Amino acid sequence: MNHRTPAATVGVVGGGQLGRMMGEAAGPLGVELLVSDPTPDCPAAPVVRDQIVGDFDDYDAIRELAERADVLTFEIELADPDEMERVSEETDTPVHPDPDTLRTIQDKLVQNRALEAGDVPIPEFKRVDDERDLLAAGEELGWPLMLKAREGGYDGRGNRPVESPDDAAAAIEAIGGPALAEELIDFEREVAVMGVVGDDERRAYPVTETVHREEILRESVTPARTGESVRSRAREVAFEVLELLEGRGVYGIELFETREGEILVNEIAPRPHNSGHWTIEGAVCSQFEQHLRAVLGWPLGDTEARSPAVTANLLGDVAETQPAELAGTDAVLETAAASLHWYGKRDVRPLRKMGHTTLVDADSDRDTLLSRARELVDSVTFERPSR
Repeated sequence: MNHRTPAATVGVVGGGQLGRMMGEAAGPLGVELLVSDPTPDCPAAPVVRDQIVGDFDDYDAIRELAERADVLTFEIELADPDEMERVSEETDTPVHPDPDTLRTIQDKLVQNRALEAGDVPIPEFKRVDDERDLLAAGEELGWPLMLKAREGGYDGRGNRPVESPDDAAAAIEAIGGPALAEELIDFEREVAVMGVVGDDERRAYPVTETVHREEILRESVTPARTGESVRSRAREVAFEVLELLEGRGVYGIELFETREGEILVNEIAPRPHNSGHWTIEGAVCSQFEQHLRAVLGWPLGDTEARSPAVTANLLGDVAETQPAELAGTDAVLETAAASLHWYGKRDVRPLRKMGHTTLVDADSDRDTLLSRARELVDSVTFERPSR
């Protein structure tokens, strides 16, 4: 697609924080963004051309989106690939990444089998439909292990460690549906690569170290604090993953670095990802601009880092869901190397991602940046609206 002015209109299924940051990246390109989302006045609404209110599988909403856009994409794995494919065929509006890729990613068993068939390194796994399957998997893979819901899980949701056979029944009940069991990896660190598939090229951003607690991404450190050989291998595996996926766009590829320095694929997100938020300030071309370039078939942007970068998520520090305002942001705003991102969510829940801060400083080492980022995040809290 040739660049023109006005450039193009992109329809996005989902209007959460990723859609919001995609909208922020669209403006300078002359791209108009439309989103469909079930939440009226969703987080993306203030920065996009229009929002269509509808569920992620709402045919009418997706159809309207397609009729008004040059290309469809999505920012959440809950988007319905069947409805997008149907609408694409009816309106001749392309969908990127391809709905088949989304189908593969939505079912972790299908995803793992596809990776295994492509000789991509992954943890050993077994299909689990009931408690008996889980007990058999534990005997073969060893205890403890990780139980993952096959569908509906992303960004760590739907994952549950199972320590022993005594915990099997409770784990099956908690997952509540078809699952798979994976060997529990004794990893040195978790890393991620944001890969990009363009019209006729593939690129990857520098390897990022991701720090999780309670299955939630807390911080990212770029470049990852590991050896060059490990970073090189992580990028190599990321490109192997990209070869297996259909459709243009940005892909978040989450990886384990084992104690032996090996790289295993953990999960894949066929969209921009939290582990790539550092690219907004830290890279020449952000993951959000890159995704728009890719789905439109435009030349890809530069994936090089400008300098070391650390991102820390602002998570809900409340005991229960409540309306909220962000407080204590002065320290972030007064720090020259820091950037504040607020997602515009009206309600805060325990550990809900509400925003993030990124520190980019060529004169500071990564450990110092991480320490400063944690101090800044600790200074931010949530309180009930005063009005």
